[in-house]
Amino acid sequence: QVQLVESGGGLVQAGGSLRLSCAASKRTFSTYLMGWLRQTPGKEHEFVAAITWSGDSTYYEDSVKGRFTISRDNAKNTVYLQMNSLKPEDTAVYVCAAGPRGWDSRLNLINYLGQGTQVTVSS
Repeated sequence: QVQLVESGGGLVQAGGSLRLSCAASKRTFSTYLMGWLRQTPGKEHEFVAAITWSGDSTYYEDSVKGRFTISRDNAKNTVYLQMNSLKPEDTAVYVCAAGPRGWDSRLNLINYLGQGTQVTVSS
C-alpha cells in the first residue's frame, strides 16, 4: 500500500501563486505516473497534470497549460505542482494521484489517491 500526503493549499487572490506538494510513502511500479486531479462540489474528478517517475514526460489539462508546472524530487518521493496566474475557476480540492502510465486519460486506472487539499482563488 502507498500513502500520498498533500500539502500547500490555501487562499490566494486571482493572479497569485501556490505550490502544492505530494509526498509518497514509497515508489513502486504501481506509482509510475504521479500527478493531480481536482474536484468541485457536484462534479467528477478532473485531470490537471501528471509526470512520470523519470520526469521524461509531463501531461497537462488544456486550461492549465502555461500556468501550472509539475515537477518531482525523487530523493524525497515528492511531486510538486507550481500554480501561477491563478483564476477563480481554479478553485477546487486538489487531490494527488498515482498509478500506471495512461491514467491521465483514463482515471479508472488510478491506484492511489490522497486526501486532497483545498485551493481557493478569490476574485
